[in-house]
Parts: sequence; C-alpha cells; structure tokens
Amino acid sequence: MSTSSEPTRSRAATEEKSGARRDRERPPVPEPLPGAVVDNHCHLDIADGDWLETRAAIDRAASVNVARIVQIGCDLPGARWAVAAAAEHPELVAGVALHPNEAPRVEDLDAALAEIEALAGAHDKVRAVGETGLDHFRTGEDGRAVQEESFRRHIDLAKRLDKTLVIHDRDAHDDVLRILLEEGAPERWVMHCFSGDVDLARACLDHGAHLSFAGTVTFKNAAGLRNALAVTPLDRVLVETDAPYLTPTPYRGRPNASYLVPHTVRAMAEVRQDDLETLCAAIDANTERAFGGAW
Repeated sequence: MSTSSEPTRSRAATEEKSGARRDRERPPVPEPLPGAVVDNHCHLDIADGDWLETRAAIDRAASVNVARIVQIGCDLPGARWAVAAAAEHPELVAGVALHPNEAPRVEDLDAALAEIEALAGAHDKVRAVGETGLDHFRTGEDGRAVQEESFRRHIDLAKRLDKTLVIHDRDAHDDVLRILLEEGAPERWVMHCFSGDVDLARACLDHGAHLSFAGTVTFKNAAGLRNALAVTPLDRVLVETDAPYLTPTPYRGRPNASYLVPHTVRAMAEVRQDDLETLCAAIDANTERAFGGAW
C-alpha cells in the first residue's frame, strides 16, 4: 500500500455534507524549535481541509525540528495504512488498534482484533497498541460493554507483544484507571492527549505512565490541564498533535499537523518554567523510552 495515495478518511468532506463551515486555511510554519522533538500521536491518514501528502507533512515537520512522528491507526483501514507508512518512511513508527468509538461499530470484534494483532506483529516499526481505551463522550451506554471488552483485550495484546499501550480517555478517567489496574498495566503506557487534573496526573504517574500533552494545553479554558502539566516530572512528559485535530492557539479550529508542534512545546515550557532546549531534549528522549527505543 502506497502512502502517497489519498487518506483513508476525510472529516472535511463529512462536515461539508452536514453544512458545517470552518476556516480551512493551513497555519503558517512557525519558528523552528532549538532541538529535535517527536510528535508521538498523529493521524496522517485523516484529511481535514487542506490535506498534506505524507512526505510533505514529514518534511514540513522536520523543517521546524519535529524530526519523527508516531502514526496512529484507529480502525482496520487506518491500522493497515499506519503499518505501510511506517515501513515506507524512516521518520515514522506506527500504532494500531480499534479506537474505543470504533469498537462498538465493528460487526465481528474477534475478527477485527485478530487482524489488529497480526498487524501489531507485522513489522518491527509497529511500536504501539493504540489508541484504545474508553470514550464516554461519543459512545453511549449501549456501546460501553463492547468498548470495555475491547480495551481489556488491547491491554492484553500490548503485554503479550511487548508493545507500548496508547490510551484514549475521554470523560472516563475513573473507569480507565480501574480497568488498567484490574488488567495490570504494561511496562510502557502513554496517556494520549492527557485531559485530566493534577490528581489524575499523579495517579497515572504512580503507575508508570508517560503523559502526552496536545494543543489543548494552549486553550484558554485549560487551567486544570496546565496545572497537571506543571506537576509532571520532566522525564515523563511527551508532546503530540493528534493531527488533524486539536490545533494549538492561535490557530485553534484550523487543520493541525506535526509542523505546528513548536507552538505547543513553547507553551509547555512557559507553563513548566523549563528552558526550551532542555524541554525539547527531554521530550525527545522520553518518547524514545516510551515507544521502545530509537528509530
């Protein structure tokens, strides 16, 4: 599968059909960071407005010192795409899973998870099982039992294959931690797009998590999230885009991409009162450790 083909999904097309309209102009390239960092959670296969072809997205990110990217697949087409992209592009590694909102939609969960397992073992550049977890915002009560079963089975898969577990947690903090502790956390796990407060941050850190912060940390209404960032040890902090979503201030609402990570990292350094170069070096080293070594 060539990753130069069209992306597997298009949120922009969906919104156009529904009549939604947003500013689709891609933000300008920011000033480069003083040291290399990794965008540890990106969806290069999802179009949102002015889609960047994979090689162009990687090169634009590299121009601002975002030198590597973790490409996350959230459904079977996306997982297949992620594996192919990681094999094709040296700057990428992959994560594969059924997103918690995807799990209740699949017709045969056993078959879908069997394919995820096969993809997770298909290439040494598949470093993660995820994103998996719970989402009580978009999935209602009728889908939560399947969501929980899927989460438990992804935890088991990450442990059996020695992959990093990448967790999606939306409005489900207590249940995510409960299930993770019931099943036993793998050696390496990441709270993707951390969205909790200081208490949740400390609970996750106590059980070995790396906490990944996205453009949400720059939003005006995110004081609690910034407090959580401030108490996260320097050796446990990661940065991500979740692109094409969660574009940082001052471009919130426009299409996101890995080249916009410098906005988030600079905001993180200010919140933490870290030297920017020191924070960059820590993020780079932490990401390698969290995802099983260099690539």
